[in-house]
Amino acid sequence: MPYGLYLSAEGAHVQDLRMRVIANNMANVDTVGFKRELATMQARYARAIENGMVSPGFGNPEDIGGGVLVRQTKTDFSPGPLKKTDLPTDFAIEGEGFFVVRKGDQTYLTRAGNFRVTAAGQLQTQQGYDVLDESGAPIVISPDGGPWRVSPSGAITLAGGDVRTLAIVVPASMEELTKAGENLFQATGGTRPVPAEARRVAGGYLEMSGVRPAQEMIALIETSRMMEANINMMKTQDQMLSGLVNRVLKV
Repeated sequence: MPYGLYLSAEGAHVQDLRMRVIANNMANVDTVGFKRELATMQARYARAIENGMVSPGFGNPEDIGGGVLVRQTKTDFSPGPLKKTDLPTDFAIEGEGFFVVRKGDQTYLTRAGNFRVTAAGQLQTQQGYDVLDESGAPIVISPDGGPWRVSPSGAITLAGGDVRTLAIVVPASMEELTKAGENLFQATGGTRPVPAEARRVAGGYLEMSGVRPAQEMIALIETSRMMEANINMMKTQDQMLSGLVNRVLKV
């Protein structure tokens, strides 16, 4: 395959991957607590340099650009806007921290605070996963339907005076968080609790999606045009190659 055709095909592939990331962001523009993804790209060396056949910077014919590749997909953990719902089971974390939930025998982190109370009084996510307290136990709000309230530090005071404090933690590093689906994150490097004085839990509020529709639409248009440009370059180079082959065969 001609090198130019290879570079154009690689460029179209990279833009296709970026478009998928942007499309997923836009699909979750109304998902509570969603954190958008960013596809980061990097220029690459020519294949001969990557294979160690020549060294970069010597001005050889092989010392040319090698196109681009998707380096990694990163999560933007910037906080989303808060929306007032006045629902007692809705919670939003202002500042750093994640709620801790249990799915099966695994614990996960989430910023989505649109919880619900079951008939048995357990505080759960919309998917039915238990919300945990500081001791790692599921939180039972009010099995008898009695009143309860939540403090800004995340302490839930029940009708009888018992207190269940929401587990709010931060990972050792944000880079160690991986998406696990259903708006959940897994901390591969462990977590630590957020001190009580640093917690800010807003009852009756939800943190909405961190996706900005206008920004994503602009990125989508840009990606679409860049992908189209690479495809047109592939067509042009294919036509040039076809014309060259035809002329050679005539000779």
